[in-house]
Order: sequence, then C-alpha cells, then structure tokens
Amino acid sequence: MLRSLPRTLRVAISMTLLSCNTALHCLPIFCLALAKLVLPLPAWRGFCSRLLNAMTSSWITVNGFWIGMVRKNPWDVDIRNELSPDNWYLVTCNHQSWADIFISQQLLNRRVPQMKFFLKQELIWVPVIGLVWWALDFPFMKRYSKQYLKKHPEKRGKDFETTRRACAKFRHLPAAIFNFMEGTRFTPDKHQRQSSPYRHLLKPRPGGTGYVLGAMGEQLKALVDITIYYPEGVPGFRDFLSGDKSSVKVVIDSRPLPQHLRSGDYGSDPVFRAAVQKWINEIWQEKDELLESLIEKRRRRMNKAP
Repeated sequence: MLRSLPRTLRVAISMTLLSCNTALHCLPIFCLALAKLVLPLPAWRGFCSRLLNAMTSSWITVNGFWIGMVRKNPWDVDIRNELSPDNWYLVTCNHQSWADIFISQQLLNRRVPQMKFFLKQELIWVPVIGLVWWALDFPFMKRYSKQYLKKHPEKRGKDFETTRRACAKFRHLPAAIFNFMEGTRFTPDKHQRQSSPYRHLLKPRPGGTGYVLGAMGEQLKALVDITIYYPEGVPGFRDFLSGDKSSVKVVIDSRPLPQHLRSGDYGSDPVFRAAVQKWINEIWQEKDELLESLIEKRRRRMNKAP
C-alpha cells in the first residue's frame, strides 16, 4: 500500500504508526505496571503478567501491519521445528541490525511465549519505560568486570544469584528468554578487531546463556536458534522503516538442550563452564556455515542472471 510513496514519506508514516502504536499500548501497560507494584500478591501479579504479555503480543501484531505495508519483498522464512507458546525456551539470534528484534518478534509472536530480554540494571531508572520493563518481567542484571572482582572477591557468584532470582519469575508462567550471544551488532570493524574465527559472526559470549542454563535449565524445552541473512545488505533503521533492503532469509531451528548442561554454576564450576562454551561454539560454527551457504546460493543466482 505504501511501497510506491517516496522514501522520506514512507519513513515518516512508519515512524508515526510505530509511535502511535507504542503510545496506545504503553498507557494500559503502565496502568497494569502500577497495579502490579501496588498490590504485590502472587496471584494478582500472575494475572497482571498475563495481561501484560497479551498487550505486548498486541503491540507486535499491530507493528506487523505497517511492516507488511512498506516492505517491498516478502520474507523467506524456514521454521524447521514445531514450537509452542506453552513451553519455556532460550532464544538467540545473530545480531546485525535493529531490524533483527522486529523480525524475531514478528516471526515468534504467539509461536513461543513472550520474549524477555536481559537489561542492564541502570535501565530500570529510565522514566516511565523502566517501570514498563519491570512490569513485563524483563530481568535487570548488574555485571561486574574482572578488574572489579579482583578488588572485591566477595562479589563473585553474584551474577549467578541475580540470574537465578530473575529466572525464578518465569517458573510459573512460560517465557522465552532472549539473548544476543554476540553481545553487540556485527560490523566488519568489530569482526577484525576480535580476530573472530567465524566468517560472518562475532565471537559468542556464553556467560549469559551459561547462567540461564544453570538457573533454569531443567525447565527449558529447547534453544530456539534464529539465523538472519540480508541478501540486499544489512538494513539501517531508516531502511527498515521505509521497506528498503527488505529481502530477508530467516532460518529458525529448535535445538534440544544437552542433559549435562541443564544444571551447574557457570561462575564457579570450570567443567560446566567449558561444556557450555564448547556447545555454543559448535552452534556458532554451524550458524556460520549456514550463512556462508546462503551467501553462496545468492552469489550463484546472481551469476546466472542475464
């Protein structure tokens, strides 16, 4: 509907629709957040959490309408395993663009429970939205650097304890715990500085995943592994709003969790830590090979084109 309009106008319309959608959903979410805060009864909080998840799902659904109206090409999606909103999942994705979050939300909406993102503890003080994130049960984490831990060894193990308490909120209501294992968006400069062993990925940071596995591995059904490839190049936020560079290939694979990784203390158990790192590195190697195969297929098609 909007694809024939000039790019600047498409960006303005998409931004307006996104802002209006967010504002309309933010008001009831904010009211529910206050209700959840004022009356801290477990049954009441559980009821509010279900309503909040429904509001989040509605926000994602409405976003899907304007995304569909501006994008020039349909998404090519391969979902290789059955998923369920009634199970608990750990979710990861290679990270290249802000578009990754919108795409992941659209494709997993109502297929898995609402996704929960780990946030820095300082973000809870962001006016209004910090309360919304708290109400949505997004875990707030305080991480300590190696230098800080050398000076304050008594803080060792606090990461795991914080993760355990955060994950305890999810034991009675299914959740999909989302973690960009690369920790930051891929760029050629970051790739070079890291001396990454992968052709199309940054090195994964297994700490967050290790702590979640240790805290609630027995409850998790599987790892939902999302691989996103942008054949026309990685879109910036304005590209995504305008529908430019909208060709996307997405592969969603559900991987079983090895039994020996379903419990352990990532911070203090070197055997468990090494096992988690080995498992994640193997997944990252397969993801890198998948991306290479998708790039090679496109290269062959382009060479055959007249």
